[in-house]
Amino acid sequence: MPKATVFNMSGKKVGEVELSESIFGIEPNQSVLHDSVKNHLANRRQGTQSALTKGEVAVTTRKPWRQKGTGRARAGHAGSPIWTHGGVAFAPKPRDYSYTLNKKVKRLALKSALSSKAASDEIIVIDDLKLDEIKTKAFKSFLGNIEVEGKALVITKDVNENVIKSARNLPGIKTTIATILSPYDILNAGKLVVDKAALEKIEEVYA
Repeated sequence: MPKATVFNMSGKKVGEVELSESIFGIEPNQSVLHDSVKNHLANRRQGTQSALTKGEVAVTTRKPWRQKGTGRARAGHAGSPIWTHGGVAFAPKPRDYSYTLNKKVKRLALKSALSSKAASDEIIVIDDLKLDEIKTKAFKSFLGNIEVEGKALVITKDVNENVIKSARNLPGIKTTIATILSPYDILNAGKLVVDKAALEKIEEVYA
């Protein structure tokens, strides 16, 4: 059964906790993880790109020259895509790139991402993650205590304003709650910093 080390806010090791085999101990499904990440990125696309087709460019619709007898290639429209200042063939237009994955695939992707982190020993459990005030310096000091550098995903049981607002100005640090987990954010983070109460909630919700 996978395990994770439990630390306090000062960075002192206070024990170990066993992780649920069904959530943190499965064989990661790389294909499903790929599908999940691709879905996440597609859903984030704005889809606002646009270009003009030959029927939309501001040019005259008069035939440039007569069809035959000039020695030049026949031409019927100055907005042709092969002409300078002409339109774009198959021009991109605003569209919605989002699509959905079924629930079983989403659940398997999440468990695969968590199991991947557990296998890499990249899950840090905090005995009681809380701050008395909104203070970025204090949260940065806490991360230093548990030796977290670079990207990290901090997971709390419920919305914790002090933690969220203290962490939001730190580059590479994201926060979320136990019931809203994204495989993309988990894989994109170097470490998962999980409150012990949040860990219990994860095992309760996703078991």
